[in-house]
Amino acid sequence: MLSIAGRLLSRGRSSGVPFRLLFGRQVLLRTIPPLSIPSLRFFSFESLPEAHFSWEIGVSPLPENVRAVSLEESVNDICRILSDFRQPHHDLESALDGLPANISQEMVEDSLKKCKNLATPCFRFFLWASRSRNVTHSRASYHIIVDILGAAKQFPLIWDLLLQMKTSGYCEPTNDIFWVVFRSYARALLPTDAIRAFRRMSDFGIMPTEADLDELLFSLCKNDLVNQAQEFFDEVKPEFPVNPKPYTILISGWGEIGNYHESGRLFDELIDRNGVVDVAAYNALLGSLCKSGKIDEAHRAFQDMRRFGLAPDVCSYSVFVRAHCDSGDIDSATRVFDRMRRYGFIPNVFTYNSMIKALCRNQSVDDAYAILDEMVGNGLNPDIWSYNSILAVHCELREVNRALRLLKRMDKESCNPDRHTYNMLLKLLIVVGRFDRAFEVWDGMEKRGFYPSVATYSVMIHGLCKKRKIEDACRFFELMIDEGIPPYTSTCEVLRNLLLEQGLRDKVHILLGKMQRSSSCSIQELSSIMDSSSTAYRSAAQPKKASKARPRSSRKKNQEVVSHKSLAKNTWSWLVKEFNRSRIPWLGIKLQRGIQIMNEHSYKASMAQLMLEGGLPHNWLEAVMGKKQECP
Repeated sequence: MLSIAGRLLSRGRSSGVPFRLLFGRQVLLRTIPPLSIPSLRFFSFESLPEAHFSWEIGVSPLPENVRAVSLEESVNDICRILSDFRQPHHDLESALDGLPANISQEMVEDSLKKCKNLATPCFRFFLWASRSRNVTHSRASYHIIVDILGAAKQFPLIWDLLLQMKTSGYCEPTNDIFWVVFRSYARALLPTDAIRAFRRMSDFGIMPTEADLDELLFSLCKNDLVNQAQEFFDEVKPEFPVNPKPYTILISGWGEIGNYHESGRLFDELIDRNGVVDVAAYNALLGSLCKSGKIDEAHRAFQDMRRFGLAPDVCSYSVFVRAHCDSGDIDSATRVFDRMRRYGFIPNVFTYNSMIKALCRNQSVDDAYAILDEMVGNGLNPDIWSYNSILAVHCELREVNRALRLLKRMDKESCNPDRHTYNMLLKLLIVVGRFDRAFEVWDGMEKRGFYPSVATYSVMIHGLCKKRKIEDACRFFELMIDEGIPPYTSTCEVLRNLLLEQGLRDKVHILLGKMQRSSSCSIQELSSIMDSSSTAYRSAAQPKKASKARPRSSRKKNQEVVSHKSLAKNTWSWLVKEFNRSRIPWLGIKLQRGIQIMNEHSYKASMAQLMLEGGLPHNWLEAVMGKKQECP
């Protein structure tokens, strides 16, 4: 077997063909650039005669039983690389060069969707695909990457992409991509920049419309930036015809923050300018009164609807149902709920969920199930919130059988569980000691289209460690490493400490070696936490003895913090080096003092570069900018 693999490997080197050998029964052929053939996946040595291993690459025909890589498998390969090389200092492009040459638009879009939380590697992959694989990005691809960068607050990169779209000539920006920009700035609480983006639409050949104005106002109000939305609307409303929709958005926005006075003023202004109001604006006024705690006034306004020539609709009643549910008045909510059904209105899913949540809060699970059955009877499909509200009660009361039956019902009604569902259920099963059922639920995840993240793995590992199920905890930890998912620091520490407590130092070294051999650079860097012989572990397990403080002048020169001059000269590279060297949560006194010096001298630009290049978490930025007294 080894001789065969050796001959194959030698031919790969002589031909310049990069492929990976998995010794055993299978071989993974990666890319064969000289041939315009599909990428190759797994095949078995047993199914091929030895003569096939003497072909000259590019001359002999391919075996018939070699199957092409499917789209899903290709996307999984790309996502694995993006996860393994997620930090800015990782050599992502070299890893991507080993991918097949036939990267398509669909592969790019699916990969970006699956890795939407990895902004930096996604952006680098997006550029690499167009540069190295000549992929012509679609409008959908641009929308996805702009949304990803917006969520990561990488706004300069967004504008670079928009300029690239403008100059490309084949995929110019449209109104809806600016809606993504509005939402991104609003989520980042940057209303001035969102408004500036609205004004810059004309620079890209797009004249703002009423729909663009509505989207901007909605994005601002959704993130409680109602004052800025109101000021901008007062400024631009003479430029647009009178329309109830922006008034409805602003009335709802003021209601969300409890300012029903402004909601009433806007309602009166709409009547003065337009002469009439629609049901949506009136429902927004009712909702504003309810959310401000003025439910009695909202009931009186409800009685006056016909004075404006309006008839209540299902949303008019739903406003009161949700208001009573939020206030905990389940009896009043039930009365309104029964009344709307008596008048022939069928509640929507959101209203049903409000009732289910309120009933579950009172632990009236049987009534919640009755509401769930009514939803199905009315032709509505309960969503994941409907089921999770009930499941939370079962988990709180440790009703294992009812929780598992609810999971089966979700399967029957084609509602796929999410991470909250699995985390609650797995935690319950481990706490009550039903490990067999926990493993069954875990094994059924893939069938339901769910792939566990680091949070779900942590629930299993932490729970098994508390129950002293060391072998199972190690098995799930190894599975997480094999999947290329970097574990939490606390997960490494909990498992390591339990193994050392049980005298299983050899197992610690096995897990350490597995982490060091991982293809994920992030997992390799985390391996120092698992190392029981490292300085980080010894310092945590054996705290230093208290010593008398010495005057600063008596300390050795090489123990002094780096001077202001040298820190200003190359601040971020020094701190990144220290960050990569330490790899412990508090990064050492020297690094902490260096960041304090940076804060004192306002090296904010250097700090931003430090976060980008060193992969520091967001809470470090808060610490450095003085929002916290000490580093986390």
